[in-house]
Amino acid sequence: MRLFLILAALLFAIPAQAQEALLLRPDRVFDGVDPRPHVGWTVLVRGNRIEAAGPDIVPPADARVVDLPGQTLMPGLIEGHSHLFLHPYNETPWDDQVLHEPLALRTARAVNHAQATLLAGFTTVRDLGTEGAGYADAGLRRAINEGIVPGPRMLIASRAIVATGAYGPKGFEPGVEVPLGAEEADGDDLVRVVRSQIGAGADLVKLYADYRWGPGEPSRPTFSQAELTEAVEAAHSAGRQVAIHAGTVEGMRRSILAGADTLEHGDAGTPEIFRLMAEHGTALCPTLAAAESITRYRGWDGSDPAPQNVLTKREAFAAARAAGVAICMGGDVGVYAHGNNALEMELMVAAGMPVADVLVAATSGNAAIFDLTDRGAIRPGLLADLVAVEGDPTGDISAVRAVRLVIKDGRIVRP
Repeated sequence: MRLFLILAALLFAIPAQAQEALLLRPDRVFDGVDPRPHVGWTVLVRGNRIEAAGPDIVPPADARVVDLPGQTLMPGLIEGHSHLFLHPYNETPWDDQVLHEPLALRTARAVNHAQATLLAGFTTVRDLGTEGAGYADAGLRRAINEGIVPGPRMLIASRAIVATGAYGPKGFEPGVEVPLGAEEADGDDLVRVVRSQIGAGADLVKLYADYRWGPGEPSRPTFSQAELTEAVEAAHSAGRQVAIHAGTVEGMRRSILAGADTLEHGDAGTPEIFRLMAEHGTALCPTLAAAESITRYRGWDGSDPAPQNVLTKREAFAAARAAGVAICMGGDVGVYAHGNNALEMELMVAAGMPVADVLVAATSGNAAIFDLTDRGAIRPGLLADLVAVEGDPTGDISAVRAVRLVIKDGRIVRP
């Protein structure tokens, strides 16, 4: 027993192995907050945290130095509206993905989608529904966190919640039970479903405030004001944010008054409704890329004049910005290819948002909206989620596609 105690004392006296230090030397650093890049800065990473950032960092003796000539170092990008369990509709229509693709196949695709997203420089995604794949996102999140497969940090909404009869797929014999892309709930049962999804692992709750009741119909409100308010209160009481799909003026109004944290799409938003959003601190994920991609699948070649639905989307985006609404960078990726997340950023710039503002939206902006206090900027103490791109994205947004280095949790995942 005495020998055991001596050996134990010796073991605990041995200092833990020092965490590796990494000194990154790019041409410039975009810190996620200041719209101007910092020329001559270096960034020191130790373990999974940023230890220092600035112009006069002396590398520790144990530091591994990584030179990044001609490149800009940025915080890891944050995707605000993703569906890792979907793939582009021009390859397989949404209905067929929900009804005919086996869960194992959809999960295998999602693994690839997660890797493509990470390698594109997006180290965090907010995934807003598996669209019929149940709670498979919780398993994917765990596999990523345990290092089984590569992928970004995931904030998951799992099944999403819709009013009974409002969602799809549709067009089948009435009364026949058909697999749906979300979970149905109404009235008092809505709070139960919110809590059950949180209990199953959802990081946030997604609701649909409006949708098409029948094929060819325009979108109309689904949940009542009282239903939305009770659902949001239940989620907030559990410490979860709420994202609400809302494209109609009334659906948006009810969602804002209910206390939604973000509205997704906002296609028919008016200056008045966007002023209400700004007053209540509700952020908008405009999903410009989804609208443009779907329209291209239907035959539009991108030429001017753009179809009316695309113009309406751009006008709503401009009105939201003019009203001072906080803008989330989220494109509804999955409607278009994962790894092509930068498309939303390019379209935001094309629609009139300054390049630096788009970069801030995709980093510290999304971090603030989603209450992620440990990432989104290059600051000492924050997570070492970083991406280096060729050129200067503050001058040309397309530079975010030229990814040369990705670091997640202090580890180089794309050398």
